Amino acid sequence: MAENAARLSLVVALLVLGLKAFAYLLTGSVALLSDALESLMNVAAALLALLAIRFAQRPPDETHPFGHSKAEYFSAVLEGVLVVLAAFLIAKESIPRLLHPRPLGDLGPGLLVSLLASLINGLLAWHLLRQGRRLRSPALTADGYHVLSDVLTSVGVLAGVSLAWATGLWVLDPLLALLVAGDILLMGFRLVRQSVGGLMDEGLSPAEVSRIRKTIAEALGGRALEVHDLKTRKAGNRAFLEFHLVVPGSMTVEEAHRLCDELERALEKEFPGLVVTIHVEPEKERKELGN
Repeated sequence: MAENAARLSLVVALLVLGLKAFAYLLTGSVALLSDALESLMNVAAALLALLAIRFAQRPPDETHPFGHSKAEYFSAVLEGVLVVLAAFLIAKESIPRLLHPRPLGDLGPGLLVSLLASLINGLLAWHLLRQGRRLRSPALTADGYHVLSDVLTSVGVLAGVSLAWATGLWVLDPLLALLVAGDILLMGFRLVRQSVGGLMDEGLSPAEVSRIRKTIAEALGGRALEVHDLKTRKAGNRAFLEFHLVVPGSMTVEEAHRLCDELERALEKEFPGLVVTIHVEPEKERKELGN
């Protein structure tokens, strides 16, 4: 499913790049050229996402016993870098035109072509972000945000060029391009920050940890004395949980094992794909401030 979404992203990115390049050739607008340059980054980002997702789907092996899911984070980091690079390219093309603005020709056909490309991109961004969240795929989510940054660029460019055309204030053409470049620059930094967090074994969100604790408490039903040292981490579309479970001294090994199986099933039902490790401890290991 994730690989299919990544393939779709690559095909659409190529189509949108062609449309935006055509729009620039029709108008000569530096803002539309900047928009096309950003779409060129989308093509590279979509290709990176597809390769990363394919690699991440490889099963565990002797050298990677926990799988290859973190490969998606490398793609997400690179995509964030590409977004930042696109912002600088837009600025590079816009600043000379800002200092020396010049009138543009008939913009009507070019703006219509650019608008069509933006509508296609908007639908793709919505699809990628939806699939990325549903499949918990950092690569798809990063690609979705990258495409969304392209949509924002296009909206700003269309507004700026249209206003410049209507008023004759041609300085608006590069000025709006620079403003949009600043916006996607921030988006790129946020993307890199989120991806680096995954590479650094960042834990699940406080809301998810709270749901985990609630699930454990409900599944235990008072049959254990304490849960402590609960830890979580993310690796691509996978999540890992480990904790210590203190059981009464009278509980047999078989009973403790059965209780752990029930906990794992309850957690799997609430968090599909969650990898759970439970360390069972005797009553004497109970912590005074435990849960």
